[in-house]
Parts: sequence; C-alpha cells; structure tokens
Amino acid sequence: MDDILTLTIGVLACFQVKHFVADYLLQPPWLIRGKGHFGCAGGYVHAGIHAVGSIPALLLAGLPFGPLLMFLAAEFVIHFAIDHIKARISMGSEKGPTTASYWALHGADQLIHQLTYLAMTALAIGWTMPA
Repeated sequence: MDDILTLTIGVLACFQVKHFVADYLLQPPWLIRGKGHFGCAGGYVHAGIHAVGSIPALLLAGLPFGPLLMFLAAEFVIHFAIDHIKARISMGSEKGPTTASYWALHGADQLIHQLTYLAMTALAIGWTMPA
C-alpha cells in the first residue's frame, strides 16, 4: 500500500509542476491570444505543451507506449477544450483581474484541469497495477 501511495503522490507532483510551467511560464502573448480561435495556433500549441509535459508523470506511473499515446491524445483534446471554452466565455466579458467573476472563471478552469490530472493519475496507476 505504501508503494502505491508514494507512486500516486509522485505522479501528481509531476503533473503539478508540469501544469505550473505550461500554464504560467510557457505562455507568450501570441499563444494566449490564439486560445478560443480554432484557426489560430495558440490553443493547439498550448495543449501540445501540456500533453508532452505529461510524459514524465505517465512514464513514472509505468504506462507502456501504446496507452501513453492514448493518454497524451486525450489530454491534448481535453486541455484544448477546457481552455477554448474559458477563452470564449472570457471574450464575451469586459471583466478583468480586479473582479470576482474573473477569478471565479480562472479558478473553475484550474479546478477542471486539476480534476483531469486526478483522473489521469488514477487511470494510469490502475492500468499498471496487477489485478
């Protein structure tokens, strides 16, 4: 039981570090502007950064190559969709970072991403644990 707990914490820690780097350090203005527009590269590049950044967590979980690719594809689609929806909602609002509604939307976006990582962790570890 201790090994599974240690593994789970390690995988979640990898996801947390990756999320911070991808969402807060690797977002130049052109990328941010491209979110919410299917015809712009920004949202796709951002989702790709997240997917590639998840490789260490998924390898730590012990996923073999085939399932790892499925997880990366799923994360790409899910992350893109979450950010696209947030960007579209934000476009219809004049509210900035000094308003409660801005932070509620930001917090909801981050919560959904974190719940995605919990699900990915559970599924990845469940995939690799013997029955």
